[in-house]
Amino acid sequence: MQSQRQRSEGRPRAGWMVMGKRGRPSALEVCRVLAVFLSLFPSVTLQCKILKCNSEFWASTTSSGPEEEFCTALRAYNNCVRRTARTCRGDLAYHSAQHGIEDLMSQHNCSKEGPTSQPRPRTPLPPVPPPLPPDSQERSDGPEVCHYERSFPRNAAQPNFTHCGFFGDPHLRTFGDDFQTCKVEGAWPLIHNKYLSVQVTNTPVLPGSSATATSKLTIIFKNFQECVDQKMYHAETDELPAAFADGSKNGGERHGANALRVVEKVPGQHVEIQARYIGTTVVVRQVGRYLTFAVRMPEDVVRSVEEDDNQDLYLCLHGCPANQRIDFKKVVGGSSGFTYRAAKAKCKERLPVEDLYFQSCVFDLLSSGDINFTMAAYYALEDVKMLHSNSKRYHIFEKDAFTNMAASHMTTQHFLFKIFVVLLGCVLAL
Repeated sequence: MQSQRQRSEGRPRAGWMVMGKRGRPSALEVCRVLAVFLSLFPSVTLQCKILKCNSEFWASTTSSGPEEEFCTALRAYNNCVRRTARTCRGDLAYHSAQHGIEDLMSQHNCSKEGPTSQPRPRTPLPPVPPPLPPDSQERSDGPEVCHYERSFPRNAAQPNFTHCGFFGDPHLRTFGDDFQTCKVEGAWPLIHNKYLSVQVTNTPVLPGSSATATSKLTIIFKNFQECVDQKMYHAETDELPAAFADGSKNGGERHGANALRVVEKVPGQHVEIQARYIGTTVVVRQVGRYLTFAVRMPEDVVRSVEEDDNQDLYLCLHGCPANQRIDFKKVVGGSSGFTYRAAKAKCKERLPVEDLYFQSCVFDLLSSGDINFTMAAYYALEDVKMLHSNSKRYHIFEKDAFTNMAASHMTTQHFLFKIFVVLLGCVLAL
């Protein structure tokens, strides 16, 4: 008969059971894995220098040039990003840059080995050529696959479209119609799927202020079958181009290139990018010194998740992290120069309905004193009216936001409770 000690040693303990030689990892190993997981929780660190790498690359590739020059600049960009790996592992902009570099190297057949060079000073874009005749811009000479809505069978149900907007201090309207006010200083991705990626950079409105607004915007449209080449659109304060970064205004040399094109509505103030091959319209504006973003996109494009990609990181899909959200009701004015009553009166001039666009306008005036934020909220609502598929959802009111916020808070509580249970298990197992 085995001794009590032998039976105790032979009996498996409750815990993490896995296939393999040892049967289960030790409690210490589990806790180490959990610690690594928690270290990757979304955050933007001050030590991360990824924005410097991004800006140097944009500066070196603004004007078109020989392919070998582009590959040289891309390798320099890759080296710069790799040097930030230690401090940027948990930074969303770092991971977006990694994806973008891989896509660009593949598209341009660039070798990872080869010469690199220092970024060249930014040079002005060449003069925009005269527009083509209307029939050449609008012709439908591309394959059916290059026209999203025409690719469906004649009697099939029409696709559902969703909307996301980002404007002001900044305020976010997600694809699910959640409305949030966020801090999100630095670089954050709005959208990332199989077809395109969108990233914004938010900077403080005033020195020492928690109020931020969008000063840079980058959109990468990935190459798609026989329709379009990969294109990059980059805008920043006082530079709202009417063309992609390579100077072109459409999707390249392919047969369906006009399925992607840049249309300038108001020079320096309003640009529309039409991506008909994925049924998507993007609106970019400069209002005052800051940019606004709005998009109309089919639900199946929104959900086109790349394999092994964690979509929880992208703001338009799941909103801002809980620790980045702001309760705008707590801002009551002061150093901005606006009283609450004066801010309401000013916003009422453009936004007669006291919905969350109106409330965001009041918040922005109280937090920054910048009168241009009134127009940012106004145009954000106008873009909703143009892009949202449900006219009954143009306006979002405070009670809707609190309902969505409560649901999100419960989800976060559930997630933190699960982590607490795992950590407790680690402590008990040691």
